Amino acid sequence: MPSKPSERLVELGLTLPPPAPPIGSYVPVVAERGLAWVSGQIATQGGKALHAGLVGGSVDVATARDVARLATLQALGALSESLGSIDRVRRVVRLGVYVAVAPGFDRPHEVANGASDLLRELFGEDGRPARASFGVASLPLGAPVEVELTVAVD
Repeated sequence: MPSKPSERLVELGLTLPPPAPPIGSYVPVVAERGLAWVSGQIATQGGKALHAGLVGGSVDVATARDVARLATLQALGALSESLGSIDRVRRVVRLGVYVAVAPGFDRPHEVANGASDLLRELFGEDGRPARASFGVASLPLGAPVEVELTVAVD
């Protein structure tokens, strides 16, 4: 039997960060009728965005991929807080990854792999979502990456 997501976190040496307080007029997670939507999450430390800047400019793809992974952990932390455990996640339905890009940068999909790969590590094939990656001009707090999730829950 495959490990539960909470057990996989331990196996991978990862911990879920506590949910970040909203920096606007929204809630981090809304759960309704077997689905949960996680508002956009950025990787922060001390209230500041990690590796602030534009991908393809001051932030390289490898760093942005790592930030996408951390933002995904942040999203999962918000889910865990809201649901009581990430073990209630049955399937990752959709992943949206927003990448703040320098002019001419056309590889946000490579950055999004940092988020997608983590979800597959934790949830197996059920962590393989429909996905969209977007190159945008800017993100909150100057973050290079923002991640949003939709999951099916028990």
